[in-house]
Amino acid sequence: MAVYTDVSDEDISRFVAEYDIGDVVSFKGIAEGVENTNFLLQTTKAPFILTLYEKRVNPDDLPFYLGLMDHLSATGLNCPTPIHGKDGVALRRLCGRPAAITSFLQGMSPRRIQPHHCAGLGTALAQLHTAGLGFEMHLPNALSVKGWRPLFESCQEHADDVEPGLGKMIGDEIDYLEANWPHALPKGVIHADLFPDNVFFFPGKEDVSGLIDFYFACNDLLAYDIAICMNAWCFEPDSSFNVTKAKNLLSYYGKVRGLSDAELAALPVLARGASLRFLLTRLYDWVNTPKDALVTPKNPREYITKLRFHQRVENASAYGLD
Repeated sequence: MAVYTDVSDEDISRFVAEYDIGDVVSFKGIAEGVENTNFLLQTTKAPFILTLYEKRVNPDDLPFYLGLMDHLSATGLNCPTPIHGKDGVALRRLCGRPAAITSFLQGMSPRRIQPHHCAGLGTALAQLHTAGLGFEMHLPNALSVKGWRPLFESCQEHADDVEPGLGKMIGDEIDYLEANWPHALPKGVIHADLFPDNVFFFPGKEDVSGLIDFYFACNDLLAYDIAICMNAWCFEPDSSFNVTKAKNLLSYYGKVRGLSDAELAALPVLARGASLRFLLTRLYDWVNTPKDALVTPKNPREYITKLRFHQRVENASAYGLD
């Protein structure tokens, strides 16, 4: 469950009165997600999402996230739109937490990922990257290559508790990626967390109906965002890599924003980096989440398997491209 802050009926009524969105009909905690407290807020005008930003979110970064959603919505990308109060301000405070209300998106996340979902994802991701080029605010990616070694050092002593030899494997991989990371590729705004639960489709439809949860968005290599998606969408439950799904993701992305030869050549290294990033954050949470916490940390072993797969890849042909 991802409701960390209790909100009373009186609190929500006073908060909603600061907007021109009607009166509160109901509000219900949303179990999905692990970073923030989310409520489905129904008013007399429409449904909305109310988010209270918890301690892991840097309040200084919130203007970037909300501004980005405003910008992307204005370009026609279907993502949550921040609702501004009667005073024109979107970012407010509720129960001692920074808070905001955004529009509610219709659609649902795919339960069983099919190749056509990966095609729709590729199109939507390229549209996001293209639309983000006009966004003027800048936020560096704290979870890119420069941040991996300090993150690992904070939980290194427990790595071998997950799997014998994992500490050495991670240390060697960080050495390799620091020496081989392709810094000169095209950069821009990336989502950085576009897992299936953050992508909506209408049942039976192939096109993406909306993208949500922009609270890891930042500026980084655009192709790195593709590698994150490839890891999240193109492996089967038995850990095998689905080449058809990867080919759809990459080819449909390329129809909107063409990938350069340098980006294609760098995909195996970027995919290794994307695997390591989520291996490290899952390892950190696995070690540091209290046993009585409401949120169950995700198992880091999934990304050990993905990293080992990409370590064997020599070029992008392994991902279904000629």
